[in-house]
Amino acid sequence: QVQLVESGGGLVQAGGSLRLSCAASGRTFSSYLMGWFRQAPGKEREFVASISIAGLSRYYADSVKGRFTISRDNAKNTVYLQMNSLKPEDTAVYYCAHVRRLQVPTPQDTNAWGQGTQVTVSS
Repeated sequence: QVQLVESGGGLVQAGGSLRLSCAASGRTFSSYLMGWFRQAPGKEREFVASISIAGLSRYYADSVKGRFTISRDNAKNTVYLQMNSLKPEDTAVYYCAHVRRLQVPTPQDTNAWGQGTQVTVSS
């Protein structure tokens, strides 16, 4: 099973940017659909973005469209989430995941999770 490690979270002011990274172990990363989810305090984990194996197809939650960009580098076994124009409501723990479905996967459509990285956006 793939192991995933997120990094890049932190504290940022509203309107700022962060780039999250998720490093994967194993030699089969390039065959995995990948996604990002987030979970705010007291809320359920929700889908943020997903990306196809070659990176040609991407899906986003309506709440982040136009602000977030998911990408991947298969040579580095890494998936990224570039987050721009951050809002206080983006505050959450962000998780990357190996997903089984590309189009708007649910948390149940996952095979593996990272440990999460905290993103806090101050107003």
